[in-house]
Amino acid sequence: RVGASERGSGRTAVEQQRIRYNGKDFALRGEKNRFVLPASLRKDVIASNSGERNLYLARHHSWNCLIGFGKSYIASFDDLLDREEEKAIRLGREYDRDARAMLLFGYAEVPFDPSGRFVLNDELSETGAIVNELFFHGAGDFITLWNPDELEQMGPEFDPAKVSCRRLRADALGKRK
Repeated sequence: RVGASERGSGRTAVEQQRIRYNGKDFALRGEKNRFVLPASLRKDVIASNSGERNLYLARHHSWNCLIGFGKSYIASFDDLLDREEEKAIRLGREYDRDARAMLLFGYAEVPFDPSGRFVLNDELSETGAIVNELFFHGAGDFITLWNPDELEQMGPEFDPAKVSCRRLRADALGKRK
């Protein structure tokens, strides 16, 4: 839905389309060093990219995980920086806009095939503490991609995600045997 402020703003259809990611899944690193982006999340990533099969990955600003998103989220970065800066000023807090922008715009473009297979390179694996297992969790504007052991270290507000991750991990490991 296009708001009145977006009409005539020069934004593309991808930039105007708001995608909301939800759902959970688990993947083991497979052949050729690939993971599989779950179909339930893949369709939204594709929609966010006007049909292109690219997942954009970056480190989360405060959690030890990666976030994945499409072009529609990238289009919101400047507004996000403005809101965060205004909030920091209002609360009398320090805000390093350049450091936050470097994190946001430091994303990697990762193509995936029609089955959702993608390669998580060594740099991204290290950045997100990913080894051979990956828990996906839709988080509204983006998808979180977790090493299950890192997720387990998070606070009690993450308990529902931890339970889902444990169950999906057990299922995935059971199928591999």
